[in-house]
Amino acid sequence: MNEFVTVHTGDQQPGIATLLLSRPPTNALTRQMYREIRAVAADVGRRDDVRAVVVFGGHEIFSAGDDVAERRTLNTAEAAVAAEHCRAAVDALAAVPKPTVAAITGYALGGGLNLALGCDWRVAGDNAKFGATEILAGLVPAGGTARLTRAVGLSQAKDLVFSGRFAGAKEALALGLIDEMVAPDGVYDAAVAWAGRFVEHPPQVLAAAKATFDV
Repeated sequence: MNEFVTVHTGDQQPGIATLLLSRPPTNALTRQMYREIRAVAADVGRRDDVRAVVVFGGHEIFSAGDDVAERRTLNTAEAAVAAEHCRAAVDALAAVPKPTVAAITGYALGGGLNLALGCDWRVAGDNAKFGATEILAGLVPAGGTARLTRAVGLSQAKDLVFSGRFAGAKEALALGLIDEMVAPDGVYDAAVAWAGRFVEHPPQVLAAAKATFDV
């Protein structure tokens, strides 16, 4: 039984699963959370009743990134293992053979931004903030710079990583960090609407279409 990452489905949204991050107050990402994300991503990927996935951190915040207090307790070897947990979780999310959409409220920082970039589509509130903020805590990004570069280009990715600065939703939309900007209280519904466009498509065809982007 997972403690922080759960999957929710219901008759009101047939074919759509919500992968919910719930570690208040900021959904700071720990090694355990990354393990749970990896397991849940594998599970929804196998489920025949799930045709599309919404990744949601709740109505207040998507994720403020890695738990810095935990990261600072790790020695070099443990930090390398933690970084691998991060990469494996985001890779597992990206490998879900179904359309995935991040519903971003509040902040998507550091590892939280990495998770969002592992999704096929990103919807955010117009007050959301984004950043590759690890450097502000004296840390190195635990993977994710390749996806960031694909989203915004090499120069912009380096600017974000080297500076650790925050980008508002409007800038994030212009850069390509997000694909849709809506009112804050409409983020989840907008993500569900995007996911719902695909639930009637043959799942095998969708999976094959998604796989072509990895060639």
